[in-house]
Amino acid sequence: MRPHTPHSRRNRLRWAAATGTALLTLAMAAPASSHGTAHGTAHGATGSNGTRTGATHADEIRSYEVAGPRTAAQRTAVAATGASVDAVRKDSVVVTADAAQAQRIRAMGYRVTALPGAPDRGRAAGPYDFPPGDSKYHNYARAMAEIDADVAAYPSLMSKQVIGKSYEGRDIIAVKVTNGSATTDAAKPEVLFTHHQHAREHLTVEMALYLLKEFGSQYGKDARVTKMLDSRVIWIVPDVNPDGGEYDIATGTYRGWRKNRQPNTGSSSRGTDLNRNWDYKWGCCGGSSGSTGSETYRGSGPESSPEVKVVADFVRGRVVGGKQQIKAAIDFHTYSELVLWPFGWTYGDTAPGMTQDDHDAFATVGKSMAASNGYTPEQSSDLYITDGSIDDWLWGNQKIFAYTFEMYPDASGAGGGFYPPASVIDRETARNREAVLQLLENADCMYRSIGKEQQYCS
Repeated sequence: MRPHTPHSRRNRLRWAAATGTALLTLAMAAPASSHGTAHGTAHGATGSNGTRTGATHADEIRSYEVAGPRTAAQRTAVAATGASVDAVRKDSVVVTADAAQAQRIRAMGYRVTALPGAPDRGRAAGPYDFPPGDSKYHNYARAMAEIDADVAAYPSLMSKQVIGKSYEGRDIIAVKVTNGSATTDAAKPEVLFTHHQHAREHLTVEMALYLLKEFGSQYGKDARVTKMLDSRVIWIVPDVNPDGGEYDIATGTYRGWRKNRQPNTGSSSRGTDLNRNWDYKWGCCGGSSGSTGSETYRGSGPESSPEVKVVADFVRGRVVGGKQQIKAAIDFHTYSELVLWPFGWTYGDTAPGMTQDDHDAFATVGKSMAASNGYTPEQSSDLYITDGSIDDWLWGNQKIFAYTFEMYPDASGAGGGFYPPASVIDRETARNREAVLQLLENADCMYRSIGKEQQYCS
């Protein structure tokens, strides 16, 4: 079942012309709140200093359903208040917002209803761990230990490197997965998988761990996996935002945290939305916020967050002899069950840096991957405008065919939204196996999907 029914591009552009400017003007009329740092729960919200505050605090950030927005332009206007749009439904959106942002959305004429907080699955016995009901999820320490065990178990296929540090000093790692020597690797197309830009999206770390296990255990057994590891270099960055992820579970329950943990000068609000901080069309188009308290705060400048700069430097480091070796990528998120492709900053199918053939190759492979996992395929801006996102940067700056996968649950949030139960981990990670293999198989020439390999890949 589709999470929502997208309007045709013609309808979307007509709505943008008719209503987008007015709605954006209304949304931008008042400054976004610079407060509010975590979802509220029945026990209160968590302030930027880690202390608990009353559940009725005016600056509490929580989830709301907004009834009424049906077009990309309308959803973009809602996001322009500084709220993050977390899920798009047929006749509504789910947002994370503080009280002031919610009120400004109401002023647009929409019905705004507060939603329950993160699910209560008990409290972990110690800090920085998942609630007892979700103990199958991996915190940072356990994830790193499992990765080390995989590298040790498959030394001819995997190697780990620290590519940089988070703001709080945690290692950001990349695992190289391939079969061969450095000499043979130089001729192989490379594919990048990144995970966990947003702190509360813990299922994406499990996706990284699944891929490592699957590649290691199935090499020599599964013909497709074996061929891909023989002919591709795979890079897996399992945790782009380790500080935010650890903060989200620091109390043994869920805080609903999205951003990193970097302080913002002159503000009590911490954190940058990493997926608005990339250096392509940064802050260009109303698709991020300049307010430090917003869930979509873009940062003080492009790559101002250390985590984004670490990954961007790594990608730039894969340029060898003037050619980018990474040809394709997936950035895993939750939730809504979507396969998305660039651009996010413009409604147009094509734009400077995106030809019709580029778009058609993106869409053809994206739709094929979506057919395999049951997700909905669409261009990112079909949902709403974003700027400074990883996919736009990977394509616009590096010409890497980059997709975002929004994992389980669908837009209804039936599995707990950002906190699906641990019982779904195995099913929902394996659900993307075929799509990942398809991207690997297409990575040497994405234009083959539209019958133009001779023009672009010979």
